[in-house]
Amino acid sequence: MSEQQYSPKLSNADLAPAQQNWSWYNIFSFWMSDVHSMGGYIVAASLFALRLASWQVFIALIVGILIVQVSANLVAKPSQIAGVPYAVIARQAFGVYGANIPALIRGFIAVSWYGIQTWLASNALMLVLIKFYPSLAPLTQSSFVGLSALGWICFAIMWILQALVFWKGMQAIRVFIDWAGPLVYVVMFALAAWLVAQVGWSNISFNLSSKNLSTAEQVMQTLVAIALVVSYFSGPLLNFGDFSRYGKSMQQVRKGNFWGLPFNFIFFSLLTVVTVSATYSLFGKMVHDPLETVAMIDNTTAVIIGLLTLLTATIGINIVANFVSAGFDFSNVWPQKLSFRSGGMIAAIGSVLITPWNLFNSPELIHYTLDVLAAFIGPLFGILIADFYWIKKQQIQVADLFNDQPSGAYWYKNGFNPKAISALAPAVVIGLVFTLVPQLQHVAPFNWFIGAILGASFYYFLARPSRALMTQTATKTLGK
Repeated sequence: MSEQQYSPKLSNADLAPAQQNWSWYNIFSFWMSDVHSMGGYIVAASLFALRLASWQVFIALIVGILIVQVSANLVAKPSQIAGVPYAVIARQAFGVYGANIPALIRGFIAVSWYGIQTWLASNALMLVLIKFYPSLAPLTQSSFVGLSALGWICFAIMWILQALVFWKGMQAIRVFIDWAGPLVYVVMFALAAWLVAQVGWSNISFNLSSKNLSTAEQVMQTLVAIALVVSYFSGPLLNFGDFSRYGKSMQQVRKGNFWGLPFNFIFFSLLTVVTVSATYSLFGKMVHDPLETVAMIDNTTAVIIGLLTLLTATIGINIVANFVSAGFDFSNVWPQKLSFRSGGMIAAIGSVLITPWNLFNSPELIHYTLDVLAAFIGPLFGILIADFYWIKKQQIQVADLFNDQPSGAYWYKNGFNPKAISALAPAVVIGLVFTLVPQLQHVAPFNWFIGAILGASFYYFLARPSRALMTQTATKTLGK
């Protein structure tokens, strides 16, 4: 089946196999944009405040990011081979129509985070405006559905800026992330150097906690730190195929993953802890928010450059982690009517309707939300990996990903694979139970790991070839 013969119900120009021209540096830049954001900064800084010794934190960082790297390589391969995004490669396991289930789950997750990240970025813009135009302060007094007038203005500006970058397409996004990530490093170096110059290197500590833990508590906190690292990357990790599909080769993708994940993340974390430690010595408190740190600097030019750069970093992570994913995911549901661009715009509009500032104002709700998302993302990851590596033995029939006829390899039952759905449901429910039952909530931080293992195990048990079928297939092969 040629590309012209793909079913229009399953294909459009954005979902069809892509031109593969991304080098390792483009993949490296993708992960830099993912790491170098306010969220990445806060996560890295918080790990050093888990009451662990510095060497234990570094173990957690290294183990966690290596798990992410290995997982990224696993997720990348099927999409790189076929040249298709996550939503399309999911058809292999869930069926050509059943893939809408994992696509919509990831799409709705992207909508939530897109809204939250846009709101965080708008806060940075509002901070700049109020700092240099104090007369705007009265606009923060009144509010509509929980957001002030100035907040709405800043949110709208950030919403439009991100939409403009996204609307230019993947080539523009690639160019944007190629320079956005490195630029943040320049500012982070400058910020760290300024802070160290103010307090002196002798006042920089790599252990930001003075509390002692028992051996059992140390082990548990280290495991929690590892889980936090993996959970932070779980969203972009699941749909990493949206980007690996453009890779020139798997060798280029693996190289980009290495430099963008363990090397980049650990180096960025070191830079972060230097900065956070210096804020404690200079301001008398640990400042985990980079925006607050930059705003404290008594230099107008430095503040403007720093805030705008962090703003750019947040736009970068939002586009690569949420806008792109939602674009492909929603386009997959209705390829004939929804393009990559229109799918992304649906996510952008949805991000306003959910009023993310109200969600973010409740720490308890945020905690539940993160655990709930992990309960869905983990099983999806496990099923996709089990299907491609264990059941399909790394074989993909690309044409059948776009074949809506019963003769297609991924038609299963009316376009749905009941076995994948049957594996997903209980794995998700178990994660939700851990999250919602108070007595079990201490297990919830590990939802991604538990879900991935359960999803993969359930699916393999249900979908593995029977011994009789394997014997029959082997006999036919030997007879040829």
